[in-house]
Amino acid sequence: MLSSPSTGRRYLALFFPWLPAERIRITRPHVFAGRAGAPYALTEKVKSALRVHAIDQEAARLGIERGMTLADARARLPELEAFDHVPHDDHLWLERLADGCARYTPWVMLDAPDGLVLDITGCAHLLGNETALATDVLARLDRLGVTAQHAFAANPDAARALARWRSVGANEDEAVRRLPVVALGLEEEATTALKRAGLKTVGDVVARPLSAIAARFGNDAATQIRRIIGESDSPLTPRIVAPPLFVERRFAEPVARTEFALTVLGELIAQAAARLDQTHEGGRRFEARFFRTDGLVQRMAVETGRPTRDVAAVLRLFRERIETLADPIDPGFGFDLIRLDVPVAERLDAAQLRLEGGAVGEAELAQLIDRLSTRVGRGRVRRFVPRDRHLPEQAELMLPATDPVPPGDWPELETGEPPLRPIHLFDPPQLIDSIASEVPDGPPRQFRWRRVLHDVARVEGPERIATPWWGSRQAPTRDYYRVEDRRGRRFWIFRHGLYGEVTEPGWYIHGLFA
Repeated sequence: MLSSPSTGRRYLALFFPWLPAERIRITRPHVFAGRAGAPYALTEKVKSALRVHAIDQEAARLGIERGMTLADARARLPELEAFDHVPHDDHLWLERLADGCARYTPWVMLDAPDGLVLDITGCAHLLGNETALATDVLARLDRLGVTAQHAFAANPDAARALARWRSVGANEDEAVRRLPVVALGLEEEATTALKRAGLKTVGDVVARPLSAIAARFGNDAATQIRRIIGESDSPLTPRIVAPPLFVERRFAEPVARTEFALTVLGELIAQAAARLDQTHEGGRRFEARFFRTDGLVQRMAVETGRPTRDVAAVLRLFRERIETLADPIDPGFGFDLIRLDVPVAERLDAAQLRLEGGAVGEAELAQLIDRLSTRVGRGRVRRFVPRDRHLPEQAELMLPATDPVPPGDWPELETGEPPLRPIHLFDPPQLIDSIASEVPDGPPRQFRWRRVLHDVARVEGPERIATPWWGSRQAPTRDYYRVEDRRGRRFWIFRHGLYGEVTEPGWYIHGLFA
């Protein structure tokens, strides 16, 4: 049996045999203008020689094979065009194909470098049956220009193997047993040894005692055999965890106007806000996905500094996100599904407005931060937050302004008193060229910094900061002084190391008082 009858799970595996070559043709159509049908290949450097990593169907038909050197390939086919192979781009393209398959099921797993596995348990009836679902998937991929092979099975390993090796039988069990041993996905040495032993198919291997297989090729080989025949579970990790809240709108006819799609998005935001209101929550992150009829997906996300159910504010953030895109939303032949996810939500109860209007001002500031973060990027609008650290340069941290504010308060100043530490710190501290003091471990009376001599008129300190005893690295002690020269300029300087700790302590300026 391929799977325990109690599970009843079904999987659809997709295999893209020409994925690198088709990615180049689809994402860079200008390169092929005027030369449609010309053979091409993707190459990579292997031991200082360019070798063919992937080819298109025309190059394969004319005799070019993977693994050939580019020189040999062009000797056989002089008109062969070559492109650099970029594995990262292939992976991103596979991710985009996986995004398109999310219309059928939230459980879409990558089978890198050129396949996908979909858990379609309970999903096939939405399109009629498994055959109708596969027909819809392949039709969308074909419109995009992607060639795919597919197979259904009761476990992911069997579906993956059937899609790649094209085996048929009276039932799934027989089809799996007719697969070649290479479909097991074992190491090359193990596969070769099985073939030499006369085991040509998965059925031949399954007929042997698994204890003997494990003794000869290791437990991993035995585990893989159990998985492909359904006697052991196959661990799968979904790419995207299903959000706690999502709403969607499907269209009988594709939507080709971006403005109308945004109107629908506003309606979806309102639906999500209504559901959030029932649970007394507000969204912190909103993700919109626009599914095109050819299988590609346009996705974007916005974040807010505070939980919100303000439909107009969220829609405004989405519009500003679109305006900042280098590649605006392209509906292609139209969108047939728009989905809005709310993956992050927090408690949001009704609040009483203060009479002096402070809450209104805070809300306006939060909206301004959200808009700026959307326009220029969440990492470019930051706020300082305090940290419980001894060293001054570690006493604060810059975080994206839309992130939740961690617990902790800034030290309070006494009314009318100047700050004990300057706001402006040098990173790293600036070395003082020379310094003069009355006693070796006393405060400075004169110092030279940036070729300017400063005579000290007033001194406050020292403020001693030592490395915490629990630290793994003991650094020299710092003695900080607040000094003012005769011209009224105020500095925050420190001696790095005590006499006895280091041979010659250094002096540094760490900050300037305004």
